[in-house]
Amino acid sequence: MQSKKVIVIGSGVAGLATAIRLAVQGFSVSVYEKNNCAGGKVAAFKKDNYSFDSGPSLFTQPENIEELFTLAGVSIEKYFAYQSLTTTCNYFYENGKKITACTDPVRFAAELQEKVNEPEANTLNYLKDAERLYNDIGTIFLDHSLHKIKTWWHKRIIKAISAIKYPYLFQSLHSYNNSKFLSPEAIQLFDRFATYNGSNPYQAPAMLSLIAHVEQNQGIFYPQGGMINIANALYELAKLKGVHFYFNSPVQEILHDEGNVTGIMVDGKIIDADIVVSNADIYFTYKNLLSDSLTAKKILRQERSSSAVIFYWGIKKEFAQLQLHNIFFSSDYKKEFENIFYTKQISNDPTIYVNITSKMESDHAPKGKENWFVMVNAPANIGQDWRQLKNELRKNVISKLSRLLGEDIESLIETEHIVDPVIIEDQTTSYMGSLYGTSSNSKLAAFFRKPNFTNTIRGLYFCGGSVHPGGGIPLCLKSAKIVSALIEHDHSKKINSCQI
Repeated sequence: MQSKKVIVIGSGVAGLATAIRLAVQGFSVSVYEKNNCAGGKVAAFKKDNYSFDSGPSLFTQPENIEELFTLAGVSIEKYFAYQSLTTTCNYFYENGKKITACTDPVRFAAELQEKVNEPEANTLNYLKDAERLYNDIGTIFLDHSLHKIKTWWHKRIIKAISAIKYPYLFQSLHSYNNSKFLSPEAIQLFDRFATYNGSNPYQAPAMLSLIAHVEQNQGIFYPQGGMINIANALYELAKLKGVHFYFNSPVQEILHDEGNVTGIMVDGKIIDADIVVSNADIYFTYKNLLSDSLTAKKILRQERSSSAVIFYWGIKKEFAQLQLHNIFFSSDYKKEFENIFYTKQISNDPTIYVNITSKMESDHAPKGKENWFVMVNAPANIGQDWRQLKNELRKNVISKLSRLLGEDIESLIETEHIVDPVIIEDQTTSYMGSLYGTSSNSKLAAFFRKPNFTNTIRGLYFCGGSVHPGGGIPLCLKSAKIVSALIEHDHSKKINSCQI
């Protein structure tokens, strides 16, 4: 029997992982990508002897990638290596306090006790609760489609539902954290986890407290060569499994007839397919590729996630007090998120994230220098004057970092590149430059996120950060697993019905 033809639109990590899984299942898989290389938001560039990862910078749950190599029967060692880190992040506060967050919960609790007088028991109990929440609820809802009846008959669903406590759904993450910690520094630190899917801790449900388990209990890692090597490894694995790639090939349309997908159109040419998986932003998919304005409009009923402004700076000095991941908190966190989600502006006192991969790999910057990835959470693009916003933000960021680090940062910048929400949208098709599709700023946001399939067009599926289970590399890889399982199930059902 001839292999069924699958087309994957977009080669982000979810598209790559989906292509690998379907190739292993025996499908003939082709990937069409509008850019000239694979990776989507996971990308890199060089400028003036500095190397920068331009997209996601935090690596957790490496088992998601290991699973793909195991599934494909390929040894991972040749293609991908990583190391675990003992410190997740350095946190700097406007009051002069500094916290070094360790991946060892006991040491982390002791650090909070010493630095901000937070009782150790509060931190340890919180992390234990986060672990239970993740294991009892998170795994069932993150690893399976919420939009299939069989999920709700899963043997673990009763345990998951019984584990859902009132605060997880009906308290905001901030309110929940406020009830668990005494120090404002600890509250702000744990509030930050809402930003991992572009949400507001003062609105998003306390269910997001499970994210703390992923980072603080399971730990964080560094991929050798930088984050770009995640995309590179998956690309090489996909090619090994026979996946065909077509770069500089933006898809113009998803074709369907009488409720069945039939293929795609690229450069005015029709390319037939039995199955199509879109790794593009779900709004873009419906609005541009399916010309379904009604569904696209419904998607926009959900609030878009935050975006970002990123400064890539070559810094002609090394800072011993900084590590791979560093956070400089704003003095008024609530106001910062009100600006992002209500006034759609950027705070004059923003929280600043600084990632420095030259701390891990010396060849990412010239000797005695560092490559700074400096990110500030920003509103999605609604037509703001980004030129003015970036100019003001740059001054505020430099002023804040100079004050907290005791150095004139402006004089140390010898090369610079800046990305804003407009550029993010242009490069990734993420509508309005939203990094995670929709936010989780509502109690049932997870249930309103678009599913990985559609009932109106058979053979059409979706993966990536804008559909279930959400944004970020781990969840994108989980979406690939979900969609490939759906396709395998639907395909086997089709074969069985034909045999009957």
